[in-house]
Amino acid sequence: MQGLVIKAISGEYSVFNDGKLLTCKPKGLFRLREELVKVGDRVIVDEKTKTIIAVLPRKNELIRPAVANLDKIFLVFSVKEPDLNLNLLDRLLSIFEYYDLHPIIVFTKVDLLENPEEFLKISDYYHQIGYATYSTGHGLSFELIKQEISGSICAFAGQSGVGKSTLLNWFDGSFQIKTDAISQALGRGKHTTRHVELLKLGDGWVADTPGFGTIEYPNIDMLTFSQTFREFFAARKDCQFNKCLHVDEPDCAIKKMVKDGSILSSRYDNYLLFYKEIKENLKNQY
Repeated sequence: MQGLVIKAISGEYSVFNDGKLLTCKPKGLFRLREELVKVGDRVIVDEKTKTIIAVLPRKNELIRPAVANLDKIFLVFSVKEPDLNLNLLDRLLSIFEYYDLHPIIVFTKVDLLENPEEFLKISDYYHQIGYATYSTGHGLSFELIKQEISGSICAFAGQSGVGKSTLLNWFDGSFQIKTDAISQALGRGKHTTRHVELLKLGDGWVADTPGFGTIEYPNIDMLTFSQTFREFFAARKDCQFNKCLHVDEPDCAIKKMVKDGSILSSRYDNYLLFYKEIKENLKNQY
């Protein structure tokens, strides 16, 4: 039987096929090779022994959250309680661009803003550079997000407390995903999701993933990294050098666009921080 892994807890995997659900374990060969079966994997199962005997080729995969074969990944970010974290947003966008995923941005708690003008400029910018961008707070956005999930395997990622579980519960009250209050002392949410699980929503699947506050870059060279900022990649042809990294090079089109306001200054500031981090990581490898 071929099926889809929709849940993984303590070495046991729930495999879905045509309305039927089997709880399976991987054959010992996977453990011997230290290979991990992930939620989202398409697998071959021996129904008699309830054993996963093969994992079909993946189109993509993530380490954290441990999920594979995603069609879309929703980056859920609150604009208040906790405050909007553009550094983490840009980091995730860059990393998911590297993995050739399809990021979609969802801003939550917009109704808590007293003066939303600055936020609207930021939201418009990400939309202009090509990211589907939604703001929750009215029914239309919820319906549009639900349409995005249709026919796809999706994950919701972001910090704890930004409203991922609340959003999923709105889509389907039967999910009953646990939510918790924001820690006022820390200014961030408490972790309420403990494992990755795909939930059926119409003809699509969506995963609620454990919240995380940071994620490390994979092993990546500097030129490839520079291309994960999509508006930088689009404008690179106007730089003086073909392999411009947009840091110290003269006549850099990106730095000019930051100066004239065409590129969001926070995007470039975060780019420089990630550049230094990756450069230091590469140095430490040798």
